[in-house]
Amino acid sequence: MGNAKRIFSIDVFRALTMLLMIFVNDLWTLKNVPLWLEHAEANQDFLGLSDVVFPCFLFILGMAIPFAIKNRIAKGDTPLQLVKHIVTRSVALLIMGVFTVNVPEINVEATGMSSEIFQILMVLGFFLIWNVYPKTDTFKSKIFLGLQIIGVLILLRLAYIFKAGTTDNLIGMTPQWWGILGLIGWTYLTSAIIYLFTYQKTSLLLFFFLLFNLLTIAGHAGLLQKIWTNGPSDWILGNGAFFAFAFSGILASVLLEQFSKIENQYQLIGRYVLFGLVLIILGFIARNFFIISKIQATPTWVFLCSGIAFIFFAIVYYLVDIKGKAFWFRSIKTAGTSTLTCYLIPYWYYSIADLSGIALPDFLTDGIVGLIKSLVYSFIVIGITALLGKLNIKLKI
Repeated sequence: MGNAKRIFSIDVFRALTMLLMIFVNDLWTLKNVPLWLEHAEANQDFLGLSDVVFPCFLFILGMAIPFAIKNRIAKGDTPLQLVKHIVTRSVALLIMGVFTVNVPEINVEATGMSSEIFQILMVLGFFLIWNVYPKTDTFKSKIFLGLQIIGVLILLRLAYIFKAGTTDNLIGMTPQWWGILGLIGWTYLTSAIIYLFTYQKTSLLLFFFLLFNLLTIAGHAGLLQKIWTNGPSDWILGNGAFFAFAFSGILASVLLEQFSKIENQYQLIGRYVLFGLVLIILGFIARNFFIISKIQATPTWVFLCSGIAFIFFAIVYYLVDIKGKAFWFRSIKTAGTSTLTCYLIPYWYYSIADLSGIALPDFLTDGIVGLIKSLVYSFIVIGITALLGKLNIKLKI
């Protein structure tokens, strides 16, 4: 089996998703933001742009899994080596997820450190441990190992001193909802291992796609309460909703492989659009029974966002791989190849901004001008990520 061909539209899709993620994550700094851009409330039957971004990220995560696994198989990795690789990457994401989800809960007085300093040291630890260090001679490799050990010690120290809660009821770090990175870690761990042992049988991949979508319905219909005593809301990934997004992406890659010939590319676009429309229709049907809610991870939200992701990818694939317009997205290319670095840079930015005491003028954080500011900020973050990459500073797990 030869190496899987690199599909540039996957990188572009990931870059666009990361650009949007940085943008929507900055909306909290603005006033008078249009409702359709924001997250819906937990019990609000509404789908904002912010509610679609994370599903699209999980969709493209799923799309990348088949290519990554087949490439490693082509290089000679055994199933055991692949499982080890998948678990190692997932654990790294879970660790980062636990740290990031706890930071907002910090009790500054009990911890003895401000949340800003805590975040700066936390991200520094991440970079020291998971930076892509160049392969070099023995002496330099020992230096790099030393930096990784320093990173581990920083995180251990932060975890040890961290306290949340009130003075009368202090608690240490807890997984909570695992944070965005942790959710990605759990989704990747499960989806990649399932794919590894089923990729030769498309029917099995389709089965798991259907299973996770049905689990989402069953959970919100109350059927899973008979299996889990504490109720489906306590299950780790919202009744399979996040797995459903990843397997939508995996099926998109299966279709891509089946229609890989040039003469079939427009058929592929047609399949993506058809699949997307069917899922969107299912979403509107499901809305008769469940509200659209990202926070509740309802089936309606899953169907609608999966459908949007299929159609969005069809557009990107048409522009990038059929029409050859990849250069249109050159300015955000780094966001598709150094995604984790891109995601973590804002933790430093917001912390340093708070510590500096410098605030932007009100007119730059209001309405349309504020939205332009957040968009410019998103491009700046991507630019910083590109600059760090040139300095050989890039996270990879």
